[in-house]
Amino acid sequence: MINTKKTFLLAVVSVKAAVILLVTCATVDFDTSVEANSRFIKHTTSLIDKQIELKVDSVLALMTIDEKIGQLVQYSGKWNATGPSTSERDQYKYNKLKKGEVGSMLNVASVASIRETQRIVMENSRLKIPLIFAYDVIHGYKTIFPIPLGESASWDLDIIKKSAAISAKEASASGLNWTFAPMIDVSRDARWGRIMEGSGEDTYLTTQIGVARIKGFQGDDLSATHTIAACAKHFAGYGFGEAGRDYNTVNIGEYELHNSILPPFKAAAEAGVATFMNAFNDIDGIPATGHRHLQRDLLKNEWNWPGLMVSDWGSIGEMIAHGYAKDLKHASEIAINAGSDMDMESYAYEASLKTLIEDGKVSIDVINDAVRRVLRIKFQLGLFDDPYKYCDTEREKTEIYSKENLEIARDVAKKSIVLLKNDNQVLPLSKDIKSIAVIGPLADDKNAPLGNWRAEGDYNSAVSLLEGVKHAVSKSTTIHYEKGIELTVPTVKPGENQFLIPLEFNTTDRSGIKKAVEAAKKAEVVLLAIGEDAYQTGEGRSQVDIGFKGLQLELLEAIQKVNKNIIIVLMNGRPMDLTRASEVAPTILECWHLGSESGNAIADVVFGDYNPSGKLPVSFPHHVGQEPLYYNQKNTGRPHGSKQVTYSAYRDAPRFALYPFGHGLSYTTFKYDNLTLDKTEIKTTDSINVSVSITNAGDTDGEEVVQLYIRDLIGSLVRPIKELKGFKKLMIKAGETKTVTFKINAETLQFYTANKKWEVEPGAFEVWVGGSSVAELKQSFSVVE
Repeated sequence: MINTKKTFLLAVVSVKAAVILLVTCATVDFDTSVEANSRFIKHTTSLIDKQIELKVDSVLALMTIDEKIGQLVQYSGKWNATGPSTSERDQYKYNKLKKGEVGSMLNVASVASIRETQRIVMENSRLKIPLIFAYDVIHGYKTIFPIPLGESASWDLDIIKKSAAISAKEASASGLNWTFAPMIDVSRDARWGRIMEGSGEDTYLTTQIGVARIKGFQGDDLSATHTIAACAKHFAGYGFGEAGRDYNTVNIGEYELHNSILPPFKAAAEAGVATFMNAFNDIDGIPATGHRHLQRDLLKNEWNWPGLMVSDWGSIGEMIAHGYAKDLKHASEIAINAGSDMDMESYAYEASLKTLIEDGKVSIDVINDAVRRVLRIKFQLGLFDDPYKYCDTEREKTEIYSKENLEIARDVAKKSIVLLKNDNQVLPLSKDIKSIAVIGPLADDKNAPLGNWRAEGDYNSAVSLLEGVKHAVSKSTTIHYEKGIELTVPTVKPGENQFLIPLEFNTTDRSGIKKAVEAAKKAEVVLLAIGEDAYQTGEGRSQVDIGFKGLQLELLEAIQKVNKNIIIVLMNGRPMDLTRASEVAPTILECWHLGSESGNAIADVVFGDYNPSGKLPVSFPHHVGQEPLYYNQKNTGRPHGSKQVTYSAYRDAPRFALYPFGHGLSYTTFKYDNLTLDKTEIKTTDSINVSVSITNAGDTDGEEVVQLYIRDLIGSLVRPIKELKGFKKLMIKAGETKTVTFKINAETLQFYTANKKWEVEPGAFEVWVGGSSVAELKQSFSVVE
């Protein structure tokens, strides 16, 4: 057992003792940003924040330079801490832990391993400063929710917050206190593999969903044992990599940066997100990890954010490969001065910071500021009060992968499904249907639905589509199942490290297609499960081809020849080229990678237990050549088509999307009318109420996402042709009419102008309301001085 009394005296420190220490240690650089801290994490009174600041500085005053640098070091520890070291590197980490020269560990994930790793520090180090344990809890911990892009299709902030809260509850029950989520990179390019981890192409939607996830992870009290610290990533521009290639360079102007990329991060900071993570990419030649203007000037100073900035994996050292730093020492100098507080797995700070301080290249004030940020979050989490507060074996047994959590995962999954196409109302199906064929390489796949970044989700643990159908239909229904084809050629063992999994696609083995065709002949309708393997998207999974890999289209066309009633059940992690599939199949259900309860959730929609309500958070192209593709484009000087060829378009494909941003059908029909404004002219400080009537004209109750779009017609900068500025999701019963009202004010209309500030510019505006980004109801208003 540790000496808890000694730990309390050295680390927690009473307010009275902290004041004495501050008086006697005049050289301590005390952080006076109390106003910022009053917003931080817990939304508590400034008195409590002042107490934490006093405690932080009291601990800082006791630390040696080696201990300070150690707090800025994060190691990955995917070893069994309860057993002997397995390598020289592990022994090195073990010795650093004993000396108290490590601030955080990631990839240590169980109560037993975390308790033992924490014990090494608490029983051996001088000051006994506890570790903070981090993990990539992206869309669930053991209970897996839809991939973030899929979950974003729900446009339901309440369930998104709830899924993050369940993820936090499970992760904290396993001893963790920090997740590297949410990813709030806006991305407009389907080729980018990591698009699956974000909320799509729109800045406003990404902002709202990002804040919801932060609130879910962190709750109202970060010191509560069921919450964990969130991390807004990647700061900044990661989703704008050239050609959709991961880690690639980003070339954007100042105005695009402020108007399209930074708003979700500004909102995250204002929402009290505990940590930020910088990005791998460079922005106009400056690596984000070493970008002083972004990290120190903007985030920490102008936005007055008091949290912790952590590097991405090895990104400090990668500035050498960028050609921005000559060696690891130089990279450390750049990163710490730029505002990157904690070094994740570059081994740069521990090797270089002490010498850099001695050489006068790094100020002790810079080090102290970074260490304060580390200590602050540890106090906020309550780790100084009890380093083992998250290490409860009973919670680990009862709160992970529970029946309740799985029920919530099923609810989130069904609300994330988007009905892209439903010609002739093929869906929903009757549960008493006489015969149904379930076909495809993903039809009985229990692993792909978990998606990439599945944390501790067990291999092959998802409910497959076939299982979901079997659970749903009546006993009199005959189910014909055939795989048809293999999507990939197995090359690795199940459950291997995701970054070691190469994918080879089957392009030759057609032996199962004939059986699939025979099954389709016997059935009234075919559920065809095709799309992407779980590891086609995610980090390092960029592709130039976003169509169907292998023999999937060949299987589709063979089945279509014998049965026209095809419902494509699309499982994927990115927007795909669905042009041919849309020509062949009357019905397409976008199901993403839905997580643990995938098959049950899909069955809920297919058989009408749930009326689909999802809307696309990304545009689906006619062809990959349209990428990057997004609805809120800017007009060129030649925006419109004519009989001549000299305008901004393609000669061999449409300019706009096959399935546009915000699109999603229902089993009922919603009619929009009576779009009214209570004013047509306002001053920059006034507001307008926009009202619209929505009628459920069908005979089925349903939810609709009502979307508000605005255009600023003339600006000091060219403005997008349309921008999402509000949405509301509501249930409307069959035959019912509801009126929805949006308020447009200065916050709605402002943008980062040519004056290099956020402001509303007077002028003419247009406003649309509808069920997608191609909403037709439109009104106009003007803003005057």
